[in-house]
Amino acid sequence: MLTIAIISGLILVSILWVEIIRDSYHALSHHWTPLYRLHIWHHKVFRPDLTAASEEIYRQAHWYNDVPEALVMLLLSFVPLWLGYLFNWPFYWVTSVGSLYTAFFLVCAIARGFGVSGIDELTDITHRPGQFESLPAEWFINRTYHWRHHFDDQKAYYSGTFALVDKILGTALSLKGKTIAITGASGTLGLALLKHLHLTGAKVIALSSKSEPIKLEINGQNLPIKTITWQVGQENELKELLESVDILIINHGINVNGARTPEAIAKSYEVNAFSCWQLMELFFTTVRTNKDIACKEVWLNTSEAEVNPAFSPLYELSKRAIGDIITLRRLDAPCVVRKLILGPFKSNLNPVGVMSADWVTQQIIRQAKADFRNIIVTINPITFIAFPIKEFFVSQYFKLFSKKVG
Repeated sequence: MLTIAIISGLILVSILWVEIIRDSYHALSHHWTPLYRLHIWHHKVFRPDLTAASEEIYRQAHWYNDVPEALVMLLLSFVPLWLGYLFNWPFYWVTSVGSLYTAFFLVCAIARGFGVSGIDELTDITHRPGQFESLPAEWFINRTYHWRHHFDDQKAYYSGTFALVDKILGTALSLKGKTIAITGASGTLGLALLKHLHLTGAKVIALSSKSEPIKLEINGQNLPIKTITWQVGQENELKELLESVDILIINHGINVNGARTPEAIAKSYEVNAFSCWQLMELFFTTVRTNKDIACKEVWLNTSEAEVNPAFSPLYELSKRAIGDIITLRRLDAPCVVRKLILGPFKSNLNPVGVMSADWVTQQIIRQAKADFRNIIVTINPITFIAFPIKEFFVSQYFKLFSKKVG
């Protein structure tokens, strides 16, 4: 068993190594002019529907980009083999699998360069035209994920097979130029989200229950932010606005603390659960095209109250309700849905919170750029264990005992 584990580990490392080389070469191609002159041919090829502009350009792109990339991968694929020989690793020779793996890519790139009939359909999977049938993948690159590199942000989404390099570089999601609408925008976290998302290059829109226009203090200057006034229960009035929104962050909420009156129950569920659910469903109706599937997202602030006590029973109950609804709807959602699982940060809802909203927001954005679908920011280590376990088993339960009708 130990021998099998060692051999399997070395094979995995050799393949992962050449994939890291490929993605690093790709990223460098967008930042170093000599390589970019070759790589630009790859971007000349495809129209937004991923059909090739011409057969000639498609073939040339492989000679200028894919073949040199594969040659660099092949050359550096011998590094693990050399290290294994140098340090006398057991079974080091199996790292040559990485070289064989790379040789396959090189042969396929040459075949596409020569225009071998049908080879593109078998080996150029992430560039096949047609309707997207799945959301951007989280770990293994699919067509939807890679489409964004061509037509969302060319300085992001570099990974070719595994998303590891994009996650490390923070290029698995680009926020630059995205239109992002945030509910609860006048609250502590809402203001911090507006500020830090603006600093990433996003176009932010504040959705607030207050009528006063929101301004952000950035570099000593007051920056006016587009502010839309709305109230819980008026979700349908935002439909036209949501058509032009790329990312909707549902952040509004209420905490009735220890109250347990019928009015407190109704208010907690109305604000924390049903309003959030209705806004999410309304946003889903705006997802129609391949671009929408690839680029539109919903982020929902559910809180770590999903798995931990918040010493406010109705806050916990309503947050757990919307958390489970999101888990259920994720099974059929037409776009990416992220949960924000946040611990106690200082705000009007929680004046005794121990984290700052600015720090929490920076962690949210960092994890989103690494394409975490469940973004956990807390000082409580139990949440990092309890939430993934809860989310996995609840999701599996919903898969087994519910179905999509129609």
